[in-house]
Amino acid sequence: MHEGVMKAWLESSHLYGGNVAYVEELYEAYLDDATSVPEEWREVFDQLPKVDGVDVDVKHSQVREQFADLAKNKHREVVVAADSSSDAKQVKVLQLINAFRFRGHQNANLDPLGLWKRERVRDLELDYHDLTDADLEKEYNVGSFAGGKETMKLKDLYSALKTTYGGSVGAEYMHITSTEEKRWLQQRLESTFSKPQFSKETKLRILKGLTAVDGLEKYLGAKFPGAKRFSLEGGDALVPMLKELIHRAGESGQEEAVIGMAHRGRLNVLVNVLGKNPQELFDEFAGKYGESAGSGDVKYHMGFSSDFATQGGDVHMALAFNPSHLEIVNPVVMGSVRARLDRLGCKTGSKALPITIHGDSAIAGQGVVQETFNLSQTRAFGVGGTIRIVVNNQVGFTTSKQEDVRSTDYCTDIAKMVQAPIFHVNSDDPEAVAFVTQLALDFRNQFRRDVVIDLVCYRRHGHNEADEPNATQPLMYQKIKKHPVPRQLYTDQLVSEGVISADDAKKLANDYRNGLDNGECVVEEIKSDTKHSSDWSKFVGHDWDVEYDPKLSVEKLKDLADKVSTYPESHKAQSRVKKIYDDRKAMAKGDKQLDWGMAETLAYATLVDEGVDIRMTGQDSGRGTFFHRHAVVHNQADGSTYLPLQDIGQEQGAFEVYDSVLSEEAVLAFEYGYATAEPTSLVLWEAQFGDFANGAQVVFDQFLSSGEQKWGRLCGLTMLLPHGYEGQGPEHSSARLERYLQLCADHNMQVCVPSTPAQVYAMLRRQSVRPLRRPLIVMTPKSLLRHPLAVSSIEELAQGTFHNMIDEVDDLDPANVERVVFCSGKVYYELLQERRKLELNNVAIVRVEQLYPFPHQEMDEIMARYQHVKDFVWCQEEPQNQGAWYCSQHHFWDAIPAGANLTYAGRKASAAPACGYMSTHTKEQNALVADALTIKK
Repeated sequence: MHEGVMKAWLESSHLYGGNVAYVEELYEAYLDDATSVPEEWREVFDQLPKVDGVDVDVKHSQVREQFADLAKNKHREVVVAADSSSDAKQVKVLQLINAFRFRGHQNANLDPLGLWKRERVRDLELDYHDLTDADLEKEYNVGSFAGGKETMKLKDLYSALKTTYGGSVGAEYMHITSTEEKRWLQQRLESTFSKPQFSKETKLRILKGLTAVDGLEKYLGAKFPGAKRFSLEGGDALVPMLKELIHRAGESGQEEAVIGMAHRGRLNVLVNVLGKNPQELFDEFAGKYGESAGSGDVKYHMGFSSDFATQGGDVHMALAFNPSHLEIVNPVVMGSVRARLDRLGCKTGSKALPITIHGDSAIAGQGVVQETFNLSQTRAFGVGGTIRIVVNNQVGFTTSKQEDVRSTDYCTDIAKMVQAPIFHVNSDDPEAVAFVTQLALDFRNQFRRDVVIDLVCYRRHGHNEADEPNATQPLMYQKIKKHPVPRQLYTDQLVSEGVISADDAKKLANDYRNGLDNGECVVEEIKSDTKHSSDWSKFVGHDWDVEYDPKLSVEKLKDLADKVSTYPESHKAQSRVKKIYDDRKAMAKGDKQLDWGMAETLAYATLVDEGVDIRMTGQDSGRGTFFHRHAVVHNQADGSTYLPLQDIGQEQGAFEVYDSVLSEEAVLAFEYGYATAEPTSLVLWEAQFGDFANGAQVVFDQFLSSGEQKWGRLCGLTMLLPHGYEGQGPEHSSARLERYLQLCADHNMQVCVPSTPAQVYAMLRRQSVRPLRRPLIVMTPKSLLRHPLAVSSIEELAQGTFHNMIDEVDDLDPANVERVVFCSGKVYYELLQERRKLELNNVAIVRVEQLYPFPHQEMDEIMARYQHVKDFVWCQEEPQNQGAWYCSQHHFWDAIPAGANLTYAGRKASAAPACGYMSTHTKEQNALVADALTIKK
């Protein structure tokens, strides 16, 4: 009661903290005119103690402004008198500078077509700050404005601000919280007024780039009229921009650059940046393709690699292969760069550069963009910053109204979530483009953060060359039809500057066309002897039956088992974790059978001991969703961590396990990119629950299952997807096994369902040791992690062989077998326990541990024992329309004896993967087990 009364009194009192602003306003009014405040307040203020030597109190608001100004200009001594009108003007001048830093981009000249409606920004006008024409000739301190002078006339300062922030470059950076980064950007922008002076050599290089873009597009348009090429016309500045970026990257010590982009302008970048032979492109347009075992892909999805000579050394460039799913290539590029950085031993990002090129509609509309930005500064996925370029042609296919495309002012606003600086630039000003390109790379190299360049341009044709854009954008295309091409605009500028003559400019165009006619590389910086950054040769040309030695000695395994079950005595583990490690100690000595977590850990230990690098990511992968892995031991005393797998030996391979961000799509795409750039590492991604992988389905469909077939890209990525029916409802039971089996063809990937610790050990080792690099999808268990029957001996592990199928384990006489039950995964143990309980010695249970590629040879060997059997059953936990039944039953029909019958035992077809009630689950589970084991006479 007392507390309530006290609170009520305080809130009604003038002493209450919430009233501070009101009291300050009253006091400032009192200082101006004591009679302007109520009498009761005048009495309060009259009684305030006087300070010796001070005749007049100073307003608090003036003091605040003065200290704010001092903080901005701490290196200068500025004396401000409280009652000076000129000092009030000085404050307004500083506010004007800040207004341009915050909002100058809104008045910048960014749209080459002049279609953008630039609304009036009052903050950028003099009178908004109580500045008049009478002040224009007066000198003012410019604070931290980096124009080279401490004081400037207001008219000169105002002109400099409009040039710096309102010209062809619109800079957004005041959302950044780091003062150091903002000051660095201000120095670079304001010291040059965003208009640096380029050498004649640089200007001619820019012109050559624009000439190349224009020349190739016109050549293709004339030679292959109507063919889709997704022209770069209108966004021509992209090519000189990329070349400038690579030149500067090489000069700053970068050794590799990986570029990701969609279809727009891709062919032009291939020929005019990466140096693809034009004749190869012409052959693709003409339908001439070389010998290929795969399906191939359209020409504007294909990748390429080459070496680009710069003054700082050669830069190995790679253009990532990309499907039509626009933005999904971005995390792939980051993963590829992370692999290269790890291979180069570079932790900062200084040796490899990721460059991603976006569309304006796509960067604002695709959810994976947010996921990718979120990766940028994390421990697991950081690459030292990415240069992100938006080819902003102001239309997405046929949609250009802002209210239909996005809910933000700019398409790039999403980048503010990671405090990336954003540079909007008019593509018709190629020198401004070159300036922001240099600025972006320098910022990235200095602060290791993402930078965004919004290249505001247009699209001269429709979405493709056969499209009619006037139907949906009539006003835009009336402007475009009359608008000169960028090459002509820049040629006219350089001719007027005396940098080049009109005849020489025409000769540049003719020389470029002659190069195309000759079918030769048209990029002079490209080296003829391109070096690949990693050696894939030993993984090429092999199939599933390639031989490898899987065995290790029991002694070696015991030694490694002891190492992975040990942590420092000073490390205080949580009690349950301590119990797990104590059990592992017993397993290492042979006193206990190995469980799943120990066998998996031993697989990693053997590989890192052999020098193999291992990378694992996933939500909660360090511990494991189901508390089984504990690769990271957390000290309960101080929060420090210890990873036994990082302490195997001095010559060991790296072991890195990261708890990933809460994302599937971007993270899996990142790991795909990593695995396609690093063949010698074992790269694993683990879903928290198997069905969470649904959010990454585009990666499975467009990359993992078909990347080799379309692009010849090998990938050894391993995916661990927890799967099994334990009554946990429709969202956490099924990993959607059927979806992956449907994607299987042409031996493109492996789908395995291991049922014992020895099997998961052998499977993981096989994925690394066997000289074959194809994706591995694993249905990993949940309840089996601690099932008393799901254990293996260390001797079983030592054999090292993964069995694609496992025959009956009990000592049954094959001659007495009347029914053979095929199954995969957890249901095997329920079948086994029930069979033993009922003593059904006439029913054999055969496990299929690898569903694809289907093990026909092993199946035939097992079937040789059961040629007399006429009754075969496939048993699964999943509903009939899910699981392996529909995709795999034809393999069983082919294998069973002629005249035999194959029936289904499992849940009936269902729209949901599983039921949500434990009682219903138990009833269904018991029924399918009984159905599988009961022989109907």
